Amino acid sequence: MLKTIKQTADYLANRISEVPNTAIILGTGLGELAREIEGREEIPYTEIPNFPVSTVEGHSGKLIIGTLGGKRVLAMQGRFHYYEGYNMKEVTFPIRVFKALGIEYLFVSNAAGGMNSSFDVGDIMLIEDHINLFPEHPLHGKNYNELGTRFPDMSEAYNRKLRLLAMEIAKEKDIKLQHGVYIGLQGPTFETPAEYNFLRIIGGDAVGMSTVPEVIVANHAGMKVLAFSIITDLGVIGKIVEVSHEEVQEAAKIAQPKMAEIMRTIIQRI
Repeated sequence: MLKTIKQTADYLANRISEVPNTAIILGTGLGELAREIEGREEIPYTEIPNFPVSTVEGHSGKLIIGTLGGKRVLAMQGRFHYYEGYNMKEVTFPIRVFKALGIEYLFVSNAAGGMNSSFDVGDIMLIEDHINLFPEHPLHGKNYNELGTRFPDMSEAYNRKLRLLAMEIAKEKDIKLQHGVYIGLQGPTFETPAEYNFLRIIGGDAVGMSTVPEVIVANHAGMKVLAFSIITDLGVIGKIVEVSHEEVQEAAKIAQPKMAEIMRTIIQRI
């Protein structure tokens, strides 16, 4: 595993003239944020040694290196999901590579179903914590001390200082920002009404099929994490309607400019 990570990191280090200290994972419908990145260089996943390839519509599958908010960033336009058939080591492999490159900050975004009755479609939720309900843990198996401790602390999985900065920026720019707990499930089915109700009872505000594994590995690696969900459908009793992947993508695109504004400004200030 260590050899594979190094091989991929060495390849990217040779392709990138200046390695940034910030990486962004752009989720479903949020890949258009890449257009905000100036002077960008694009590297298709198919050209990167050992990288999986995204198979989901709305995930184009390339690394983008350029400038956002006046700072160099590296963005994943398309991520990998457990439901695609990848194991958790493959899903989180890019995070290991980012750490090997020297990246310190990881910003994550996703599309999620909202279960909090105060949420509306198109809201942006700042993730304060998560509940991991994936059937496989990304740290399962042999631990390599070079990558992180055997039992990583998760009491502040989402960096408090970054969350406070995001709240401050949203207030300055008059952007409505919800707060809550994200629950990660394996998918690929959307949740049933009974499942939404259960997930709300156990403390969830939003649910999706990504993010949690990446955040766990980023914390294991000592990276500082900030994450947002765009609420693309509702799992609130009385508001549950049939939903399609296309509708999720469209809802995400509508909220994207606000998300871009928050991310751009945070990157300027860190």
